[in-house]
Amino acid sequence: MADIREYVEGNATEFFTELKDWLRIPSISGDPDRVADVRASAEWLAAKLRSVGFPTVEVWETAGGSGLPAVFAEWPSGDVSAPTVAVYGHHDVQPVTPLELWQTGPFEPTERDGRLYARGAADDKGQVFFHTLGLRAHLAATGRTAPAVNLKLIVEGEEESGSPNFAELLRAHAERLACDVVVVSDTGMWAKDTPTSCTGMRGLIAAQVDFTGPSGDVHSGSFGGAIPNPITELVRVLAQLHDADRHVTVPGFYDGIVELSDTDRELIAKLPFDERTWLGNAKSSAAVGEAGYSTLERVWARPTAEINGIYGGHTGPGSKTIVPSEAHAKLSFRLVAGQEPSVVAKAFEAWLNERVPAGITAAVHFEGEGVRPCLTPLDHPALQSVSRALGKAFAADPAEPREILYTREGGSGPEADLQDVLGAPVVFLGISLPDDGWHAPNEKVDMDLLLKGAEAAAYLWEDLAASGLGK
Repeated sequence: MADIREYVEGNATEFFTELKDWLRIPSISGDPDRVADVRASAEWLAAKLRSVGFPTVEVWETAGGSGLPAVFAEWPSGDVSAPTVAVYGHHDVQPVTPLELWQTGPFEPTERDGRLYARGAADDKGQVFFHTLGLRAHLAATGRTAPAVNLKLIVEGEEESGSPNFAELLRAHAERLACDVVVVSDTGMWAKDTPTSCTGMRGLIAAQVDFTGPSGDVHSGSFGGAIPNPITELVRVLAQLHDADRHVTVPGFYDGIVELSDTDRELIAKLPFDERTWLGNAKSSAAVGEAGYSTLERVWARPTAEINGIYGGHTGPGSKTIVPSEAHAKLSFRLVAGQEPSVVAKAFEAWLNERVPAGITAAVHFEGEGVRPCLTPLDHPALQSVSRALGKAFAADPAEPREILYTREGGSGPEADLQDVLGAPVVFLGISLPDDGWHAPNEKVDMDLLLKGAEAAAYLWEDLAASGLGK
């Protein structure tokens, strides 16, 4: 039997050669001219998974008929008591504009200073692909002919386009994808010298508010001050969305949320957070927010209400002295565990309608059903397995694992669909760094960290098999 770290390092050259082949495929899901490339990417991955040894590999068409397929693979353990694990990732990538800002071609993988530059290197082909090396290392180290867990992969082709058909794809194949836990490798960690695992992501519901006053624009000199101005009234109402402590004033907004525990707050405080650097990335000179919470607690574990845009009336050059007929605002609500998008939507609509003044007609429209938040408890056995696997991979000696800290993601993604449709907890195994340039020119990934990801995956399957999960 082989040593896992030695196996990973000994097969690194082959791993990176194959990954570069995959990265050369411009699988941009948001570009209609690249539909064939997204399919080619799926077929490439399917062929690779077959060569690794997966006995079942299928290319699944999306429910919406977009032509942007997902890849499914399955390898039964052979052990009756083994838990079932589904690994999630995506093989589509973001557009590459502005092309002139790339130092090298976005689909010409290039190594510089231990980093691999290409679109998809970190998000998400590199992180999907380290599972192939990790699985091979796991088999070599244990002498097994099949994984220690019943292993499934679901790698979608529409994530960078908002996963519009992913929930339906999950529902259509729910029996095939049934599992005890979902491992997501489409995320990052705090820093190269501070390995972490994400424990949750916020949900989201977005809305547009429309205020209508006079049936058309009218002269402000003749009518201003005597009839309601939709822009003025909309600003008045939206100004009431937060109180002096920046709490959201919508009744019931905070009902049922999972509050931060003392342990949660202690673990967040242990992270080497530099607020000045964070503010630089935020392009802001001050950190403000809900009273009683730190900056990281606000963006990871507290719900928010944001006004994303407001418009109406004359916005062109020069003046146009009118009372406009319409005003509009776009809002978004980030949600935490315990909140439901539909409940928040109804509560906000009721709050808004109570504040509409005479002479104004209001309407609110929500973008779809929203995204539910997901959160894995710190004591969940699957999360503990991920922590032990990462601790071994990032230790100088795997026999003496490092401490793994925890983060959360302030954003939202398809993880909640995985959790809800499959009825399984979600844990995160990701190695990307905050400066890897996801969605930006010169996207990169640290090559050593991809190997650490493969090593962690190799440790993980045996640890999960021994965790008692699913029994």
